[in-house]
Amino acid sequence: AVAGHQVAAILAGADNLTAEVQKLQPDVIIIDTDCPTRDTLEHLAAMHKDMPRPVVMFSSGSEDETIRAAVKAGVSAYVVDGLDTRRLKGIIDVARASFDEFQALRHELDQATRKLSDRKVVERAKGVLMKARGLDEEGAYHALRKLAMQRSQPIVVVARDVIDMAHLFL
Repeated sequence: AVAGHQVAAILAGADNLTAEVQKLQPDVIIIDTDCPTRDTLEHLAAMHKDMPRPVVMFSSGSEDETIRAAVKAGVSAYVVDGLDTRRLKGIIDVARASFDEFQALRHELDQATRKLSDRKVVERAKGVLMKARGLDEEGAYHALRKLAMQRSQPIVVVARDVIDMAHLFL
């Protein structure tokens, strides 16, 4: 155990990072490197996309471009001056808090993006109904809503069906 944490594995390189993370399911990933290579950052970004985890990177490289690339690849805390086990617990706690906050923001963004996309689909379906059936905007929305209730489906699902049917007939 190091700073109150159990070490699950020590890897010589990042080549099999995704497979090891999938196998071990660690709570936090710690990387100690002189300077992260492009390959390391690419492996980290790939892992972060599918299995996001808080990542703490200890490095002697303090170039702004390197730090930005590391953060973009999913690093939660980038610490210059190397690994010091006396500071490790506090650094891990900060990385976890930062990671959790980022994940919450990412989730909010995903929800907002999905809602906007759904709204656009409903607007397109209303346009189809307005043109095909001569309805006004309120009438088209009412027709979509009524069909959604009859089918016990979300209005966006019905709207997609309307758009798909319009493509068949037009």
